[in-house]
Amino acid sequence: MASPSIQWYPGHIAKAERALVEQLKRVDVVLEVRDARIPLSTEHPQVSRWIGERQRLLILNRVDMVPDPARQRWQSWFVAQGETPYWANAKQGKGIAAIAQAAQQAGSAMNQRRRDRGMRPRPVRAVVIGFPNVGKSALINRLLNRKVVESARRAGVTRQLRWVRISDQLELLDAPGVIPAHLTDQEAALKLAICDDIGEAAYDTQRVAAAFVDLLKQLDAAESGQPRLQALQKRFGLDPADYSGETYLVLLAETQVQGDVERAARQLLTDFRRGSLGEMSLEQIPD
Repeated sequence: MASPSIQWYPGHIAKAERALVEQLKRVDVVLEVRDARIPLSTEHPQVSRWIGERQRLLILNRVDMVPDPARQRWQSWFVAQGETPYWANAKQGKGIAAIAQAAQQAGSAMNQRRRDRGMRPRPVRAVVIGFPNVGKSALINRLLNRKVVESARRAGVTRQLRWVRISDQLELLDAPGVIPAHLTDQEAALKLAICDDIGEAAYDTQRVAAAFVDLLKQLDAAESGQPRLQALQKRFGLDPADYSGETYLVLLAETQVQGDVERAARQLLTDFRRGSLGEMSLEQIPD
């Protein structure tokens, strides 16, 4: 079944993006948050241009949902690209202290320049940016150690820019998720839909669930050590190896939910998103 184009660019994101680019003039350091399961698909193509010469911290959130061997491979790859990724589980607070320390250190040069000009030091101004639902608000709440911004498991919760004082040394700008106006890479768009990093209005649930099964088969065939299909068989008692994703979804509906394919599709995607299928990486290291 051919999947229709996945596109999503609601008005609040377009408006917030313009405001974000303007606010970046006041920012010292950028905290770019990506989904650790799909670190390439959650890279916004305009971020480098927006940031310019400002310092950037790359944060890979939901590390708890990625197998450790995959995390180690991605760590080596990012280091080879000149990156220093910070792995985090914002929901549980893992890795947050290191991120806060790195953000403050990134602003130390700024305050030294202020001192050299006879100016008083000020808090480091940081902005948290990334695709919708990758965990930006959860990260800010953990940095504050209290809930000050709304956080939920769905895209599009944060709709306005808001400055939050973390400490006397650090201020954070919480921004709505940003996403390219046109998703030209439809393979990446599919992964955004699977991981719930894009609004539900962008895709057909049944088509995405079927494509999810096909993607797992493709990934398992291409690399060893991550038996993703076994997770589906263990969870549902139905081996997907001999079926297309579309057929598997129909069989899953028949065995699990009285033939309701839409309900089966939602159950499959929800189980993955909540980690009920175990740890899974959905992207391979580039050649």
